[in-house]
Amino acid sequence: MKLKKYILLAITGSIFYSCDVDEFLNPLPETAVVVDTYFQSDADVLTGIIGIYDAIQGVNENTDGDDVTVNRGIQYEYLLTEHRSDNTRSATLEGSRADFHRYLTNADNEQSEDYWASMYDVIFRANNILNFMDVADAGNVAKYSAEAKFLRAYAYFNLVRLYGDVPLITEVLIQDDKEALFTRVDVSTVYAQIVADLTEAVAALDNTNKARASKAAAQGLLAKVYMSQPSPDYAQAKTLCEAVISDGSYSLEPNFNDVFYSELNNEIIFAIQYLPTNPFESQGFSAEFTSAVRKGLQDGLNMPNENLILDLNAFGGSRTATSITNVQGSIEVAKFLPDGNDWIADYGPNPRNAGNDWIILRYSDILLMHVEAIMASSSSTSNSAALASFQLVRNRAGLTTSVTSISKNELLRERRVEFAFENQRFFDLLRFGVADQVLSDHAADMGYTDYSARALLLPIPAREINLSSGLLTQNP
Repeated sequence: MKLKKYILLAITGSIFYSCDVDEFLNPLPETAVVVDTYFQSDADVLTGIIGIYDAIQGVNENTDGDDVTVNRGIQYEYLLTEHRSDNTRSATLEGSRADFHRYLTNADNEQSEDYWASMYDVIFRANNILNFMDVADAGNVAKYSAEAKFLRAYAYFNLVRLYGDVPLITEVLIQDDKEALFTRVDVSTVYAQIVADLTEAVAALDNTNKARASKAAAQGLLAKVYMSQPSPDYAQAKTLCEAVISDGSYSLEPNFNDVFYSELNNEIIFAIQYLPTNPFESQGFSAEFTSAVRKGLQDGLNMPNENLILDLNAFGGSRTATSITNVQGSIEVAKFLPDGNDWIADYGPNPRNAGNDWIILRYSDILLMHVEAIMASSSSTSNSAALASFQLVRNRAGLTTSVTSISKNELLRERRVEFAFENQRFFDLLRFGVADQVLSDHAADMGYTDYSARALLLPIPAREINLSSGLLTQNP
């Protein structure tokens, strides 16, 4: 819970730092004079670093319902990822949130606009604090810079996978620099910047933190980046995964349930923290995953699709009971139950102000990425190191029959049941090169007639195109 302490210390500074929330909807530094006068010491710079995490955390919808004036950080991410995979859907067809699972998302979609703005808020804050490293203690400059660049890389990795070519901004610009602010850069160039930032983070960070950037988090994220970029580098990814494994700082939690309800446990490499009951530091997405006994603002989001339920029941082992639950006949998400309270406990006293952390990277992901990196572009592997990593994940789920070979489909399915509702599935389908095939079949099964391969990229938000005076182009 170390970061929570830092966040509380940073609140005053963050209010000053982000006194005009609208500025973070676009990378326009309208308050440059204010921040110039604020960051005057090492402690101020650390406050600025923590403020970047605050942007990822986002504002609970239950605290402030205005999507125009505040950003949600990662709190809408499941709509842009799980809903656009074959994993989940909205319980109803009402509102813009129900557009994602039917592949109807348009350029005016509020949740997509918010996610874009949230990630550029992260990027702006990272770029801004990098300008003030000269006031940090000399011994902290390398790690502060690396931490800011790790977070910038994290935001760009999300943007490039969801929107394709995006503006690449690595310094604070003025409003008149519209060409730099709004010119889209090709995916390969964005990936090159992500690799450079994460490589610096690997070199400069240690494994002190789990709720802040660390060496292992940078290694794991970089491994996934290497396998996601247009020309995958599986050898580099394998080396990075093996570095995390051999370091020995992380391990699988013996009980899968503890991964989600014993926060910052041995398996967690990087997570974003939330505080229960605190309207300014809590999250509202856990409540939105409820439906039959509704506790969210909506009728039910992230509802498991039948084919996911079938996979969990057939291949999930002990993970299934932690992943899904039967609520009066409705199969719903069991991961991230508000503060661990299920429907029998009426989801606890504050389901809309929940404190469940959001896990971005955990050790089982490293193990399964290790298998993926060894498999590389092959359709299967019998490599002993790959089998060992794969078996560890399955053993924890109670699936102890020895595996002698792993196919690409088996690895993809294992990742599906291991990381259900953790916003991994859509990106996995892209990285494995089967997204169009799987989602086309899924759309046909579900009657989503508007699906086409174009839906693999989200539209660039119309609001940003309008602000760019036409410089920012739309996806085809």
